Amino acid sequence: MNRSKAEASDRSKETGADFLQLDTSGVPRGGLTAWLARRLREAVADGRLPAGTRLPAGRELAAELGVSRGVVTDAYRRLAEEGQVAGRGRGGTVVVAAPAVAEEAPVARPPRPAPALFRDDPGPEVFDLLRGTPARIDLTPGVPDLAAFPRAAWLRAERAVLDGLAAADLGYGDVRGTPALRTAVAHWLARNRGIRADPDEVLIVAGTAQALALLGRALGRTGVTEVAVEDPGSLGARQHLAHWLAATPPVPVDAEGVRVDALRATGAPAVLLTPAHQYPTGVVLGGDRRRELLRWAGEGGLVIEDDYDAEHRYDRPPVPALRAVLPDRVCYAGSISKLLAPALRTGWLLVPARLRDAVLDAKRFADLGNPVLPQLVLARLMESDELDRHLRLLRRRHRRRRDAMIAAIRTHLPGAVVHGAAAGLHLMLTLPEELGCADTELAAAALAAGVKVQPLSWHARLPYPSGLVLGYAAGSAAEIAEGVAVLGRLAGLAPRRPGS
Repeated sequence: MNRSKAEASDRSKETGADFLQLDTSGVPRGGLTAWLARRLREAVADGRLPAGTRLPAGRELAAELGVSRGVVTDAYRRLAEEGQVAGRGRGGTVVVAAPAVAEEAPVARPPRPAPALFRDDPGPEVFDLLRGTPARIDLTPGVPDLAAFPRAAWLRAERAVLDGLAAADLGYGDVRGTPALRTAVAHWLARNRGIRADPDEVLIVAGTAQALALLGRALGRTGVTEVAVEDPGSLGARQHLAHWLAATPPVPVDAEGVRVDALRATGAPAVLLTPAHQYPTGVVLGGDRRRELLRWAGEGGLVIEDDYDAEHRYDRPPVPALRAVLPDRVCYAGSISKLLAPALRTGWLLVPARLRDAVLDAKRFADLGNPVLPQLVLARLMESDELDRHLRLLRRRHRRRRDAMIAAIRTHLPGAVVHGAAAGLHLMLTLPEELGCADTELAAAALAAGVKVQPLSWHARLPYPSGLVLGYAAGSAAEIAEGVAVLGRLAGLAPRRPGS
């Protein structure tokens, strides 16, 4: 068999290349170069091969297509002459520009309307939209100082984990989480939150959001159709529960925390609470109110305790977790999001024994368990002094930023009342009635001016004063001061200068 017949025979056996799904079947032998150049040109033009893309090596692509190397080389040369690709030596052949299109002017499209972020009844997509909307200064709550993430300590721990990792450890892990992290979390909760738990009671989850989702599914299977929520209370947490349950009746919060008499009146068999640092008011569940709540739980009620930022306290003593007092009636959820970074998507959930199998089933069928490697790294940080050291650093930094925000509010929003300053990563402001505009309007105007905040009304369904929820952990003192100054100008509350 001569060479051309051998090439044809080999080419007939080829199925083509994964690259651009190229398939030479049906292409005349004499037209291969033109065909390949055309397909490459089309891919550059429509964006499948954006600028910077490295094309396959000529020898490899020719072998995959079952053609001679000269076919690929000539096709690349044609695009190079047109200025669309360039040879970069050992860097290969790289796309440098799309072809100019001069056939016709593009059809004018109407501008896309800006999303109605600050409406009175925000939908489930509102936080995605808010996070995706750029702003010069971001004062939204719930985000720690991400620039302080302990990269060096994480890398050291990761190297140590990988050095000691067996091949079997890279398989599917325990749905409950790695034993190392469950043990580390049990130790962490014992020394920091007063909770005594066996590692087998700890379920590792993808943050508090997943913890609420798993509880919603498990409770639904046991016949629970409603979970009461604090009001004002976290809009995001309420949305997660409402996705799985029929109702989330609101229970008012006062200066002592959730009103247990109102909770009883709802008839709900369970309630979601943030007792150590109520969101968003910052109230701590008072001693008498706590005892009243525990009596309600002891009579058959179930408490879901969201301990979302209990580590961050500045001017008050620690508050023991409810789970430490009544483990048989409290589901406890915590996470690393406010201590390290939300991007890690790692948290933990402790539930009473009667719910454990249902919650575990929900986790199993959700994702088969969290990724193993980050769990092992986090376990190493928690069992060493690294995480405690990081927490001490954050407390000092967050305290300074909180103080900067309070000072700026006194200067630029003198009529506003600050709530919840003793702990956490945010402040709640209530605005004077004479302001005369809805907090959603103020938040929308602030975003238009480059400052991102959350209106308090998002988190309240019962009548409540107008206000804002402002995060201070993620920005510098200068950014915080500038952002609050913008709010003051927009609100018309900033003090006038003499002679103005």
